[in-house]
Order: sequence, then C-alpha cells, then structure tokens
Amino acid sequence: MTDGTPTPGIHHVTCIASDPQQNMDFWVETLGLRLVKRSINQDDPSTYHFFFADAAGNPGTSMTFFPWEDHSQGKVGSGQVSRTALRVPEGSLDYWEGRFDEYGVDYDDRVERFGETVLPFRDPDGLPVELVAVEVPDDDPTEPWTEFVPEDAAIRGFHSVTLWLADPEPTEDLLQKMGFEEVGTEQAQGDTPGDERTRFAATGTVGKYVDVLPTIEGGRQGHGTVHHVAFQTPTDEDQEAMREAVRGAGLRPTAQIDRHWFRSVYFREFGGVLFELATSGPGYDSDEPLDDLGGRLVLPGKFEDRREEIEAGLTDVMIPRAESAEADD
Repeated sequence: MTDGTPTPGIHHVTCIASDPQQNMDFWVETLGLRLVKRSINQDDPSTYHFFFADAAGNPGTSMTFFPWEDHSQGKVGSGQVSRTALRVPEGSLDYWEGRFDEYGVDYDDRVERFGETVLPFRDPDGLPVELVAVEVPDDDPTEPWTEFVPEDAAIRGFHSVTLWLADPEPTEDLLQKMGFEEVGTEQAQGDTPGDERTRFAATGTVGKYVDVLPTIEGGRQGHGTVHHVAFQTPTDEDQEAMREAVRGAGLRPTAQIDRHWFRSVYFREFGGVLFELATSGPGYDSDEPLDDLGGRLVLPGKFEDRREEIEAGLTDVMIPRAESAEADD
C-alpha cells in the first residue's frame, strides 16, 4: 500500500552514450523516435542531453542520453537498471526484426515473458533494450512519431524497466510504498543472471511495470548503461507526498530541483539504483512550439548567457531527416 500519491509509472529513463551523432542516428532514424529536446546536462554543461520520445514528448515516452564521449564502456550489474523495455503494437515484431537486419542492429531471439512477446536488442553502445508487443488501446495516451517508422510499428512509450539487485526485498517494499503492486513471479529467461523475476505494476497505462531480479553480478557505470530511472509524480503535491513517503522509508531524497521541463527529486534506493521523481510539467513544448521540438539547442535558464562558450565545446550533430535518408537511397 502506498504511503504517498501512487505513481502512474515511468516518466523517463536516462542513459550514458559515447558518440553523440551515433546516438542520434540510432534513436531517431533506426528506432524512429522523435528528438523532442536537444539540450545540455545541467550538472555538466560540456555534455549534450538528448531526449527521444513520442510525437508530443508525453510523460512515459522519453529515453534520454548523456553522450559522455570520454567515459569508458560500462557493464550492467547489481544496483543498476539492467533492461529498458519499450512498447510496440502487437504484430509488429516481424517488421522490427527486418529493420534490425537492414540496419545491422544486434538482437536476440524473442522470448515470452508474463504472456507477452519480447524482442531483446542492444543500441550501438551495447545498452540492453527490449521491444514488447502489446495491444495498444484506441485511447492510448501516447502519439506515434512516423517520420521513419509506420504507425502500426511505432514505439509507444515505455513498457518496463528491470532492476538487478543483490537484496531485492527492501526495494520491493519501497516500490509498494510508491504505489506499485506485485502482480506475478516467473523464472527468468536467458537475459539475466537471476533465477526469478518479480513484476510490479503501477496505476497508469505507459511504463507501468518494474521487474526485479536478484543478482550479485558486478557492474560499472559507463557507455551502454542506465544513469537513472524517473517515475511520474504528476503534480508538485504528488511529488512532495512521494518524497515524504521515501524519506519515511529511511532514504534521503533531495530537495526539489527545477529541470526546466519538469521538477525533480532524486534518491538512491536500497540497492543503489538512482531513482528520480519527475512532475508532468511544464513539458517539452514549454520553450519550443510543438512542431519545432528538438530543432535548436535549448539552454535552460542561466545557461543561455553562456551559449557561445557552451556551443564551442559541443560536437556538431545533424538530426536525421526522412527526406535526407530517401535522397541517399
């Protein structure tokens, strides 16, 4: 039972990449997500922060990346988000396997998990990602982006994240305080060192699942790993209630931090995974028209006064466009 306002599910997942152009090309052209924000890491303005999402940048749809070019390769292990799963419409996995063959994407055989079909793959940095075929309802809150991928195959936000934890029990208790409900357990298949996968479900439609697996396998943060996972706390009041619940569980959440497109609270859960609580607003279209999302480098607040300096230190990138891809054929 939650001690605060229940979370609807995942808000965004932030990962570490290497080459910014490679990262941009893969997530925009190969996977067909929309670049909804091109900005900087607000704690390290020498590094980009890319946000890839659905057509409108809805909560629950944005994979974000820090392309830290000078970092080393990471390794997934205990205390990390080990897998990030994205929803795609039922019947589209044949399309995706064909697309992965065309683009040279490293993928594995499909597996069945909790009655759903899962296609595991890796991005160019080795980040473990999965596509999960689901029935997308007519009133689904996500909006497909179709510049590179047809609507009947387009990614429709998050399905789940998988946590690898040395001692799952404290984190499982925490998830229930955050509003997740345990909905099932099954033997893990192939993709993890754990022998049992426990699933928790939130109250929303998108990004509603967190899976937990026990493992003591060592890891390290770097290219191809998740930096943190953010959960939706739609309003400031929801966030404060959740913050108090987290603090009451014995953890040490930060004060609220203004991240320009949402307001955030951070804390490390008991197993070491960095969690964020993120509000729904103001949203990615608060500083750019919806039609122009991602079109320019956005520098939040105080960073605008340093634009010349910041731009000089960033690698030039080009946003893939469908017309350019067609011209190259």
